Amino acid sequence: MKGIISALLLTVCFVTFASAQIDRSIRPQPGPAPKIQLGDFESFTLRNGLQVIVVENRQVPMVSFQLTLDIDPILEGDAKGFVDLAGSMMREGTTNRTKAQIDEELDFIGASLSTFSTGMFGSSLTRHKEALLTIMADVLMNPTFPEDAFQRNLTQMRSALEASRNDANFMASNVMQSVVFGAGHPYSEIVTPQTLDNINTELMRNYHQTFFRPNVAYLVIVGDIDVREARRLARRYFGRWRRAEVPEFNFPTPQPPAGNRVAFANRTGAIQSVVNITYPIVFTPGNPDAIKTSVLNNILGGGVFSGRLMQNLREDKGWTYGARSSFSADPLVGRFTASTEVRNSVTDSTITEILYEMQSLINEPVDEETLQLVKNFMSGSFARSLENPRTIAGFALNIKRYNLPEDYFANYLENLSRVTPADVQAMAAKYLKPENAIIVVAGNRDEVVPTLKRFSATGKVELFDAFGRPVEAPREAAGTITAQDVINNYLIAVGGEANLHKVQDVTINMAASIQGMTIDAITKHMAPNKMLSTMSMGGNVLQRQVFDGTKGKVTAMGQTRELSGADLEDLKMQAVLFPELQLAALGFTLELAGIEPVDGKDAYNVRITSATGRVRNEFFCIETGLRLKTQITQETPMGQMSIITLFGDYKEVQGVKFPHTIKQQLGPQAIDMKVSTITINSGLSPATFSVN
Repeated sequence: MKGIISALLLTVCFVTFASAQIDRSIRPQPGPAPKIQLGDFESFTLRNGLQVIVVENRQVPMVSFQLTLDIDPILEGDAKGFVDLAGSMMREGTTNRTKAQIDEELDFIGASLSTFSTGMFGSSLTRHKEALLTIMADVLMNPTFPEDAFQRNLTQMRSALEASRNDANFMASNVMQSVVFGAGHPYSEIVTPQTLDNINTELMRNYHQTFFRPNVAYLVIVGDIDVREARRLARRYFGRWRRAEVPEFNFPTPQPPAGNRVAFANRTGAIQSVVNITYPIVFTPGNPDAIKTSVLNNILGGGVFSGRLMQNLREDKGWTYGARSSFSADPLVGRFTASTEVRNSVTDSTITEILYEMQSLINEPVDEETLQLVKNFMSGSFARSLENPRTIAGFALNIKRYNLPEDYFANYLENLSRVTPADVQAMAAKYLKPENAIIVVAGNRDEVVPTLKRFSATGKVELFDAFGRPVEAPREAAGTITAQDVINNYLIAVGGEANLHKVQDVTINMAASIQGMTIDAITKHMAPNKMLSTMSMGGNVLQRQVFDGTKGKVTAMGQTRELSGADLEDLKMQAVLFPELQLAALGFTLELAGIEPVDGKDAYNVRITSATGRVRNEFFCIETGLRLKTQITQETPMGQMSIITLFGDYKEVQGVKFPHTIKQQLGPQAIDMKVSTITINSGLSPATFSVN
């Protein structure tokens, strides 16, 4: 017992003495950065040229196989989209297996397999690895690209485009691709509905036969396997893969503009703008500036809340939920981008602040404390990433693929620790270009474009559509044509006032497919202003709206409510049969807002305001007079959203033309309705529209 007490006393004395010698007001100097001991990997090359990398990890009884093609991107031209489609369709069937058989065999062993345009990835339990490799090798070497699967995938791509075309982020991304990389570069090509029309299975077969070759491929094997077993499996399952000459391509290197450019995509009715400041940079993988620019980027627009863009735009001004920046490396050409989303009213101020933060990093060195915090954050992130064996595999692949030094990643922490404020400032001067940037904005043209001209070196704002194609600015209508003239021409185009007045009731049956489910819609109108609208699925009514000329009710999700106020007024307007015959009498005012393109057709934009102040824009084809589009802004549970309705495939029914395709877009959601039947003057009874 005495011995224990003596030991404790000695310990206390020692700690007390040591504490007395420490000056806690002095920050301890950081020690030297450790050299990372990366996990071992081994590599070998098969006779057909396939390079294999093996990372052994016995922690779990699983193994993964990643095949990556090291090929140049290609120009797809007017069939843009076939390369990505070829990659995803490799899994749709082979000469030995149907898609159903592939799925069944994978499910039976609990494995996964995905394919893409530059390779494939599969994983399974160790004991099922050869069953997985049998399927992978078959999919790799024997895909058939079946026609029925092609049509199904094409339909899905078309639906995805329709759902995205009114999304501001989708628009901004396409415009950036178009203007940053320029015509003639593969990165500038964008999938459109028109390019999808030009894709066929022969293009996909040719792509696969030309570019899926072992002499331009890497196979990375990670998991519960040693190099000896990996060599045996690679030879057995990929040794028969035949090598061939693979074409290489050279493309012009995009350059930043001589002065700032402003590119804009219009999303009518948007209450927010998507803002991107971007430009191309020469920044290949393994660039000696990579670590220093990563530090620079973390200071400018990295971290969770620590980046200067976030501190300025969110914490200080409250203009956005998030603001980020990035430097992307690429073998052909890299890119810098700073991005955020803000209200229309502060779009121009946001651009000013982003450019200011970029310039301030050029003008002034960062302080040591901020720099050390960023380096600590990056060190921790790097160390945590090493816990995943796939990180080691990725390092090994990059070392091989880009001819990097063998110790490139092992020296990461040491090189990071050496970054100084002067280094960060030098990187800012080299890579930040606040006066040679492309400012890309997607949002409400009428509210935002006038505020952006001052940022352009030419004083002009370039306009683009949702797919990054240049469009003309809205034009004023020529001559003396008025908004009422446009409406009158529409009435003539659909059959004339005399024929419209003959219509006493209309029943329209439509159907739509949403995520594999069919929704049926029936709308009934009776002159002058009675309406019944039902939407059902599988015989179950999802929603029912009825207006008897005075009162209105809506039933949805089993709940019924009687409408009043603005909701009742909206339904009252919807119930009017052919309201264009009496817009003035109904209290609407009209304004001809100009001429704009709608799906490649010039259209008059007529702004129609109700007596309650609700505004909608209607677009009428100049050539045919028919209505092409309607756009309104409406309050939803998710805030204000723009609702776009597109009309097409007009057909005559008893002397009156009706659209037979109706596409409605609400934010990212899209519904494509097709009319099956239209019945006129069937003798509907007023009782059909009873609210009671």
